[in-house]
Amino acid sequence: MSHKLPVSVLVVIHTVDLEVLLLERARRPGFWQSVTGSLDWAGEPFEAAAAREVGEETGIDPRAGRLTRWNLANTFEIYLQWRHRFAPGVTHNTEHVFGLELAGPLPVALAADEHVAYCWLPWREAAAKCFSWSNRDAILMLGENAS
Repeated sequence: MSHKLPVSVLVVIHTVDLEVLLLERARRPGFWQSVTGSLDWAGEPFEAAAAREVGEETGIDPRAGRLTRWNLANTFEIYLQWRHRFAPGVTHNTEHVFGLELAGPLPVALAADEHVAYCWLPWREAAAKCFSWSNRDAILMLGENAS
């Protein structure tokens, strides 16, 4: 088994009206989040990883909207239950934040091994539903910057 890189992307998919797409994790019922994922290989461009993860997790073609890098990165401790995926001794991950703005909500084709449900919510409700502080803060930043 190859280890995951401790570098990931978070992609907040939202409409111009600030409805935010959230996905419920398959292995953690009740844990709602935006699109996330680790880089596949060292040197994979962040934009490529963000576009790939959007397609893999939602079936949405990122070219249907405007994918932007927010020049924001969060470093956080990896939950103990997920550390086995990383090399021994790796305890922290750095997550690079993106937004994907769409004209309106699109149909979603979930990756069944990763997610079991999805919903489109107004940004404040979406932020409150997220289990991850970094995801919550990114959604709050999206809404506050639009005001």
